[in-house]
Amino acid sequence: MSFKKLEIFPTNPTTTRGESTKLSSSKDKIVYASGRTVVIRDLKNPGATTIYSGHIQNTTVARISPSGYYCASADVTGKVNVWDVVGEDQILKGEYRVLSGRVNDLAWDGESKRIIAVGDGKEKFGSAFMMDTGSSTGEIIGHSKVINAVSIRHQRPFRAATAGDDTQIIFHTGAPYKYEKTISTHTKFVQDIQYAASGDHFVSVGSDSKIFLYDGKTGDTVAEFTDSPHKGTIFAASWSPDSKQIFTSSGDRTVKLWDAQTQKAITTWTLGTAIEQQQVGNTWNGDNVLVSLSISGDLNVFDPRTGDKPVQILTAPQKAVNAITPVHEGSTSTFLTGTADGRVYAYNGDQKSSTVVEGKTHSNNVSGLATAKDGKVYSIGFDDHVREIDADGSSFVPAAVATSTQPKSIAIAGDGTVFVGEIGIVEAFRSNQKVLEQKPSYQPSAIGAGGSFVAIGGEDRKVRLNEWDGKALKELAVLEGNQGQVSALSFSPDGKYLASGDSSGKVILFDVQERKLFTSRWAHHSARINSFSWTEDSRHLASGSLDTHVYIWSTEKLMKNVPIKNAGPGGINGVLWLNGGKSPNGTGKLASTGFDGVVRIWEVKFHT
Repeated sequence: MSFKKLEIFPTNPTTTRGESTKLSSSKDKIVYASGRTVVIRDLKNPGATTIYSGHIQNTTVARISPSGYYCASADVTGKVNVWDVVGEDQILKGEYRVLSGRVNDLAWDGESKRIIAVGDGKEKFGSAFMMDTGSSTGEIIGHSKVINAVSIRHQRPFRAATAGDDTQIIFHTGAPYKYEKTISTHTKFVQDIQYAASGDHFVSVGSDSKIFLYDGKTGDTVAEFTDSPHKGTIFAASWSPDSKQIFTSSGDRTVKLWDAQTQKAITTWTLGTAIEQQQVGNTWNGDNVLVSLSISGDLNVFDPRTGDKPVQILTAPQKAVNAITPVHEGSTSTFLTGTADGRVYAYNGDQKSSTVVEGKTHSNNVSGLATAKDGKVYSIGFDDHVREIDADGSSFVPAAVATSTQPKSIAIAGDGTVFVGEIGIVEAFRSNQKVLEQKPSYQPSAIGAGGSFVAIGGEDRKVRLNEWDGKALKELAVLEGNQGQVSALSFSPDGKYLASGDSSGKVILFDVQERKLFTSRWAHHSARINSFSWTEDSRHLASGSLDTHVYIWSTEKLMKNVPIKNAGPGGINGVLWLNGGKSPNGTGKLASTGFDGVVRIWEVKFHT
């Protein structure tokens, strides 16, 4: 067996209420920070997305150099990584600690040689340095508080402007960069500042809802935009490629397009009335693609030539994905994921898109998902509820049922009964009614179901195999072999095998009919097993682990396996075979996801 990565479903940008989120563009791609990763997302070809995972801490901003060869990305600790975007190796060119605190923004000069990074710090709020050596190329001074944004004129003579919480804009000459003057046009926090591609002007926006235009060479104030102003904080501004128009995004839930010469509003788009629709970032991508970021993480794509609504809304998780399940049992390329912020997302593998499942969702962490034979999907969360999703995976059913304690694991028996393993208790539900409550002498840690069998794993490293008659569980056997707390259980589709994973990383396979150990040789993982997925023919099992790896095991050739190493930074929480793991050319498609929130699709070639 062998494998290759087919495509990626990326996460959306990380947002924080009241703060500007920096987006940028390079050709047909948009670039942004998401968790500990950097996403370079191709808007025309969603499958051609690049994920950079070289940061240990949460990232804050990323921008590709004008040459297109390198990307500079920064994190909350003040570190900037410069890495190669050409090819798949993402070779690190430099790693520099430029500030003692969070980096809020950075900018490249027109020669792709110098970088200015700004943000929070003890001794300074900004740093100018060479991209290849990290050596200083000037001083960024003049601010008394955190700097929120920076922009560099790409033409000589070089100029740079910074904007901060002290309501000031500092104009620098360079290179090397040095203080030139202070510009005091705003009365509240200045959120963003951007040079036009021509270098003739730059624009600033702030919490005072004001927009100002400046001369790019001298820093002199040219005009204030007073026509049809925003009514809330303006978090971001971007220029058109021809430097004639400006695109702004505001906390008043509107996006505006302006004529830079006349300072008149050309178009206003209103996104809604909810807090989640506040606009906190934007970027101008190509001639007619304007992207504005909602605080919910949605990327709203506008075309100034058409309509009063976004032409596309890109929806995806912002947090870790904890669970994955198919929309329908068996052959399907559509699936659902549950995230750490309580949301459930529906993915279409054929259309390469994702949408949020509407309706009353969980208030926080979704800890499990399971699909019944009739197509209904059930979810559990740390809000101590079991919720039902309709058969097409588009919305939650209004009714929900409360669990007695915090749910940890979910599985569905052949008759549609939903079993939930909780802290100190196992419960079963049918038609939103509790039909079983069992308090075992051990602490349940995982649950699995197949047909009339229900397996309950415990913190005592044992698996209890039970039979369900619709009213009660009858214990048939106690299965042993795990080396740690049982963390995942899954019956094969043909009912012959039960896979049991534990906190030590060991995968044990039991023979259900014989009620005994089948193999204990699958011990290549080095940390907790979080998820299993069987192929439809029960010949191959995929396992995902906290050790960031995915393994594909064969029930016919026990010593054969396919290791997908480093399949997801931070750990794999879910694996799922698409279309039942079957394809006409002897390969199968496997989805994996986890801590970084990214869903990766792999093509696996099976042993013959």
